Amino acid sequence: MPRELEPAISQKEFVLAALKQGLRTDGRAFLESRKIELVFGEELGMVECKFGKTRVFADVSATIARPRQDRPYEGLLTISSEISPMASSVYEVGRSSDEEVAITRMLEKVIKRSGAVDLESLCILAGQRVWHVRLTLHFLSDEGNMLDCACLAGITALRHFRRPEVEVIGEEVIIHSPEERAPMVLSMHHTPICITFALFEDSASPVLDPSHLETQLATTTVHLALNAQKELCVMHKAGGMPMSVEEIMRCVRIGVERVKEVSRMVNDALDEDWKGRAVEVR
Repeated sequence: MPRELEPAISQKEFVLAALKQGLRTDGRAFLESRKIELVFGEELGMVECKFGKTRVFADVSATIARPRQDRPYEGLLTISSEISPMASSVYEVGRSSDEEVAITRMLEKVIKRSGAVDLESLCILAGQRVWHVRLTLHFLSDEGNMLDCACLAGITALRHFRRPEVEVIGEEVIIHSPEERAPMVLSMHHTPICITFALFEDSASPVLDPSHLETQLATTTVHLALNAQKELCVMHKAGGMPMSVEEIMRCVRIGVERVKEVSRMVNDALDEDWKGRAVEVR
């Protein structure tokens, strides 16, 4: 993979000097996020999320498969991602970058290990047939904070997706089309949302939703995954800058309020999209 060029010395000095004065190069306040936009596709489970110029497309599909032998009553959830040269020239086709691997692992923790999706509800015939839900993320543009954008795209796509209704007669499984029976929503326990902060040595306040340049210059980045119930699902700190308990709790409190706003926005967007669809849901 081509090595990403480091910011010029003059550019680095300018950004850090602005942060010392409480300013960001894009005009935002320290705790101000970029505008979030959700665009729904024609098919259910297709969502494009935009954080300013950062764009991620999420696609959810489901097929019938055999369950794992050690978990015969649970369905399967697979998360995959692809960062192509479309997002940035530093990425290559067919080769996973370190950032792509880190994002995929974090999404596994946030969405899969936190139990966001009720896997037992995906069971059709215990030990024989279950739903295998696949969440695929395509990174279209990298202008910083791709993790938060990907997490929101993935969670929204899972909530937007509808699986076909199935009927079990003996050992036979019948899949009904949407025209025959209304598709069903995925059962979800909670909706975790990622919040990212960037910290700088000479800045007293953390920076919410860092841009690509701010991420390059940050001493430490902190990723929090919280839900609307104020539960901390995942916390990940990258970088060597030490943080006190008070600083961590401040980030958590800011994250809780931010998650409330994003959750309301997602709910409103889903309701608005569903009003224009002539599909019965149960």
